[in-house]
Amino acid sequence: DEEQGLTTQVLDASSLSFNTRLKWFAICFVCGIFFSILGTGLLWLPGGIKLFAVFYTLGNLAALASTCFLMGPVKQLKKMFETTRLLATIIMLLCFIFTLCAALWWHKKGLAVLFCILQFLSMTWYSLSYIPYARDAVIKCCSSLLS
Repeated sequence: DEEQGLTTQVLDASSLSFNTRLKWFAICFVCGIFFSILGTGLLWLPGGIKLFAVFYTLGNLAALASTCFLMGPVKQLKKMFETTRLLATIIMLLCFIFTLCAALWWHKKGLAVLFCILQFLSMTWYSLSYIPYARDAVIKCCSSLLS
């Protein structure tokens, strides 16, 4: 599986044509970005923390789901729970849940914002796991900045 090229993996992912999968990937990804930006804008409204948490989380879920059109949902889930990204996946999913809980049920604005920040960081770390040596480069860069 690792030796196949990206194009071969994408073409084997589902029965949808390559153009259809690419279009739906782009649609989901753009919707994800739009919802995240919309949620951030809604944060400044009175009582907007609930809308912020919902739209920001929905945006991240849409961006994450967009890759299902490229890889296929089963392959996506298998890759999400591989040992190299298991911890990032669990933290990311927990942050999705805790963000919504903090805003909708616990009514803790600061906690909801904190979980959104953690969502962003965990999504970034998760995404970097798909780029060879990207995590190592980030760790090296951060350690050099701190020393």
